[in-house]
Amino acid sequence: MISGLVATAAASALPRPLHAQTEAAETLTARAATARIAPADYPDTAVWSYNGAVPGAPIRLRQGERLRRLFRNDLDQPGTVHWHGIRIDNAMDGVPGLTQSVVAPGDSYLYDFELPDAGTYWFHPHNRAWEQMARGLSGALIVEETNGAPEVDLDEVLLIDDWRLSEDGQIAGGFNDMHDWAHAGRIGNWVTVNGTGGWRRMVARNARVRLRLINAANARIFNVAAQGLEGWIVALDGMPLDAPRRFDQLTLAPAQRADLVVDVTATVDEKAYLVGLEGNSGYALATFDVDGEAHAERLPAPNALPANPVSALGAVNEARRIELRMEGGAMGSMRGATMSGRMMGMSELVNAGKVWAFNGMADMPDNPLFEARAGETVKVAIVNDTAWPHAMHLHGHHFRQVLRDGTTGPLRDTLLMDRDESVEIAFVADNPGDWLLHCHMLEHSAGGMMTWLRVT
Repeated sequence: MISGLVATAAASALPRPLHAQTEAAETLTARAATARIAPADYPDTAVWSYNGAVPGAPIRLRQGERLRRLFRNDLDQPGTVHWHGIRIDNAMDGVPGLTQSVVAPGDSYLYDFELPDAGTYWFHPHNRAWEQMARGLSGALIVEETNGAPEVDLDEVLLIDDWRLSEDGQIAGGFNDMHDWAHAGRIGNWVTVNGTGGWRRMVARNARVRLRLINAANARIFNVAAQGLEGWIVALDGMPLDAPRRFDQLTLAPAQRADLVVDVTATVDEKAYLVGLEGNSGYALATFDVDGEAHAERLPAPNALPANPVSALGAVNEARRIELRMEGGAMGSMRGATMSGRMMGMSELVNAGKVWAFNGMADMPDNPLFEARAGETVKVAIVNDTAWPHAMHLHGHHFRQVLRDGTTGPLRDTLLMDRDESVEIAFVADNPGDWLLHCHMLEHSAGGMMTWLRVT
């Protein structure tokens, strides 16, 4: 029984000057397909895919190269592609109504940009993402280091997702269920890695493995540990840590990534596991069958990855401070919010599909949260005045959390905030354009928890 298992509608035509350039670009097509998602005794699942695969085949390029993909929309609803975590030109960011028009069914759009940063990133829709991603649209974007990459025996992408499947193994409907939207979001009942339940790989004892973890779920938070694997966290959200951090357990909110470098410590004929923790129990996210020996003994600890060219923060204590309060949702204190230029009560907001707000405003505001000069260091003080966690994602930039002692945390593009938590983030606004700031629990974002900022 599947339910018990946990293991703007304007078409965007291709700009005329780009037609001659598309011949050299590979095509990335969003289309319907079927995939083996559920266990073997269920039929194949009808999904939405990139080029027929769920998840889409990983795109691997090297730092400094250009990514060129002609996105073709063969679905029956408009779409875009957002290249999550990449600090790219604003026009390539894939946000309908902010950076581009939607790509209508049957139309195409050329994405063409340089890759300034090495690391683990991903791509996914940004129109009706709460449905399109739940049906299967996501894929990994891996930007390899030009030098200084760790020496590993295996480099594996683990795109982790959950699916809400019905009793016949098909994707359940109810994508706009207001109960989900007002609570934790759409949580699935079947977990996969790279589209497979029970993902496994053969490895050798003492092999060194780079694991690139991506949380592609709509709303599920994954708590990850290991058994028979020991190692280090070397990057978060694509950005290298100043020094590798010992890996015991980590939390991955929706859209977050983590690069691990681990050694296989399980003995031959044993199994090693990447474990998903649920309450007081756990389940195998990924299984590694151990056979043979890669090295006579464990390798020395890895060095830090080479830093990406992210602008250093200015004086944080002197930076302009912007306030952002998250409100709404079930069991919250919000009684109404401004939307479309007028105040609405909760019942009217619910009827409009909006149950969350930032600073008393539900849905995308006409004016930016703030405008920043290019190169300005900005602080955003965020208060989670709700009963639910939220994964706050900033487009086009990476930020650091300002800690209580005045120091700053690692570079991130997505930050998990618990209920009633208050944090400050700081970043250098050095990428011109209009950039989205939203909760990456997709139902929360669609339900009103989004805003934007302008860098000039």
